[in-house]
Amino acid sequence: MAEKATKYIFVTGGVLSGLGKGITAASIGKVLKARGFKVNLQKCDPYLNVDAGTLNPREHGECFVTKDGAETDLDLGHYERFLDQELTQSSSIMSGRIFTKVIEDERNGMHQGDTIQIIPHVTNAIQDAVQEAGKGYDVHIVEIGGTVGDYESLAFVEAIREFGLRVGRENCAYVHVVYLPYLSVSHETKTKPAQSAVRDLRGLGITPDILVARSERPAPESAKKKLSLFCGVDESAVALLPNAQTIYEVPLTLLQAGIDDAICKKLGITADVAQMGDWESLVSLAKKQHNTKVTVGVVAKYMDNADTYMSVFEALRHAAWHQDSDVEIKWIDAEELGKTGNTAELESVDGIVVPGGFGNRGVEGKIKAAIYALKNKKPYLGLCLGMQVMVIGAARNAGIDDANSTEFSADTKNPVIHTMEDQKGKENTGGTMRLGDYPCKITTGSKSEALYGDSDIVERHRHRYEANNAYREQYESWGIKAVGVSPDGELVEIIEGIDHPFLVASQFHPEFKSRPNRPHPMFNGFIGALVAK
Repeated sequence: MAEKATKYIFVTGGVLSGLGKGITAASIGKVLKARGFKVNLQKCDPYLNVDAGTLNPREHGECFVTKDGAETDLDLGHYERFLDQELTQSSSIMSGRIFTKVIEDERNGMHQGDTIQIIPHVTNAIQDAVQEAGKGYDVHIVEIGGTVGDYESLAFVEAIREFGLRVGRENCAYVHVVYLPYLSVSHETKTKPAQSAVRDLRGLGITPDILVARSERPAPESAKKKLSLFCGVDESAVALLPNAQTIYEVPLTLLQAGIDDAICKKLGITADVAQMGDWESLVSLAKKQHNTKVTVGVVAKYMDNADTYMSVFEALRHAAWHQDSDVEIKWIDAEELGKTGNTAELESVDGIVVPGGFGNRGVEGKIKAAIYALKNKKPYLGLCLGMQVMVIGAARNAGIDDANSTEFSADTKNPVIHTMEDQKGKENTGGTMRLGDYPCKITTGSKSEALYGDSDIVERHRHRYEANNAYREQYESWGIKAVGVSPDGELVEIIEGIDHPFLVASQFHPEFKSRPNRPHPMFNGFIGALVAK
């Protein structure tokens, strides 16, 4: 019997960037999965980088890490949270990776003397990557980064146009996300930018099957009819998507608009009605006015963009909802804290989170926050760098004034954090870190074991520097203890405070595995400690 053909959905964007293509793709995936389809998602980014590992988070937002160690765009975090499934390297493509493969193939003589061109060689490589990632799934959803019309994304748009010829147009659905601005002067929603965006896409050879119209406020139903008429998209395949109170509401909005039915009709697939009862309960939980409210101070160095700590913020919200609490996230400028030493902002919050980061800018402020939490018994959650600065802070608080990491002070006499032995000499290069899933053994009877309900866990990493084992015997005299280590006992993974209401810090990034319907144990414990204060 022939294997059932995978169906493909391509999500593009028009008018401007930042419309929420990633949330739209994730939401479509959620609804189709709820209908019983086996779904996968993939992000195609036009940047010439090979991966997202070296992109500036102040500009591009957080770097999300998959279980197999891929450094990716933050949209993969949305995909995982909405689908509640773990993705892999194949779910992230950047232009640099595609071009590198094409050039390497040419150098190895695989093109047998062909003149290498964008069409067909680059576009074929993109299509190969898409088709490979879609194998074994009923529906494979592909988001194309950027905005249609950008020079750097043209090869991807052309590739997905050609893909309809490769696998059959009946196996492809094209979803275009557009923007409907509201003019307060005339009190009307304008569709002309959306019409122009569809015209741009059609000019590149793709006629959208589905139109998702984003707006900052609810658009009138008449906008649907107008978009249908001028864009050539069936009215039943147009969804009006105003800003939602929570992003997790978007799948329900698409379901209510019948977009899943329109997609199934286009692709010629049938399935049961979407089972979204649990998701509806989650959205109700996210939108309700909760009985308590906690304030969390996030000691941050990347202050320009809320997306820089997307997974951290989402994990805090997940935990708060399930603790029947609202959470207010307060940014604390690590660089400013390091300069002034003023702890007023730390005093004003219920708990402190120190997230990950690289480089020495702002690190002294993070260390001061760690010392403050340790001395004043303020609930503290450290994530990756947040664990390292707690070790440094605990050492300094105990009298080792020059304790530091070799990342920040190469000649420190007390390198309580240092470079992994096999990474020495590679500190400034990309792709040399401990990335992806690694196991951890938790001490029986520790707070962390109680949080997880298990002593054997697997968590995701993204770091190069480690706790220096030469100092581990001193931890307890500093007021901390190592309660989580690698199975061979060589690498510190979790530390806890001694005689502290909640001081837990991990070398890994627990935020990457938090789900809206299943908060991560560390975040759940942290918020629980704040609620109980």
